[in-house]
Parts: sequence; structure tokens; C-alpha cells
Amino acid sequence: MPTTAKSLVEAANAVVPKISGKEAQEMVANGAVIVDIRDSAEVAATGKAAGAVHIPRGSLEFKADLSSPTAEKSLALDKPVILHCASGGRAALAGKLLIDMGYEKVYNLGGFKDWFEAGGKVEK
Repeated sequence: MPTTAKSLVEAANAVVPKISGKEAQEMVANGAVIVDIRDSAEVAATGKAAGAVHIPRGSLEFKADLSSPTAEKSLALDKPVILHCASGGRAALAGKLLIDMGYEKVYNLGGFKDWFEAGGKVEK
């Protein structure tokens, strides 16, 4: 039987811890990097979490590969990384990918609304 998107997200959710918007804010205040993996059009429509790095899901492997010249400089294998998308599914998949790439502290915030509704600052 073929793998479904639902089963992939369920498997990712089993290994990537989910955190609240308040937890994410505390972690960012203590040095965690928050990564918005939504598409550029989504970010343009809503803004992004203050201080977030925008890496669209389709580019994540290349930006997360620390041996690549295009690596995102704020990422490190041992630094906490908090991911979010619009609702949490893509963030879960991205989190599993980062774990597979050797990242040690990966968390799923869920959706942008989880940040915003918890009082997180937004930048346009």
C-alpha cells in the first residue's frame, strides 16, 4: 500500500515535539531560531514572527545542509530550531527532515496563528 501524506505527517508528529506559542517565545528569547517554512506569498500576506528566518519548505534541505555554501548561517545542529507553517503539517514534515539531517533539538510550533495568538510579535 502506498504511503499517504496523512501517514507521513503522523510519523513526523511522533518524533517532532509540539510546543505552544508561549513556549516558542520563551525558547526564542533564550537563543532558539524560529523558521517559517511557508511559501513567500503566505509570508507576504500575513507577515512573519519577529526575528524568524524564512526558508520555504522546498528549499529547506539546501539551507539546512551546513556543508553547503547556501546554508542558513543561523542554523546549527545543536541549536534549538522551532518550525512553523500555516497549520503544522509542513512544519512536522520539515522537523523530521531536520532530525534526519542530524539536528538535535527540533520543535513544531504548528501554525503562524499559534505564534500570533500567543502574543508573539509579528514583522511585515
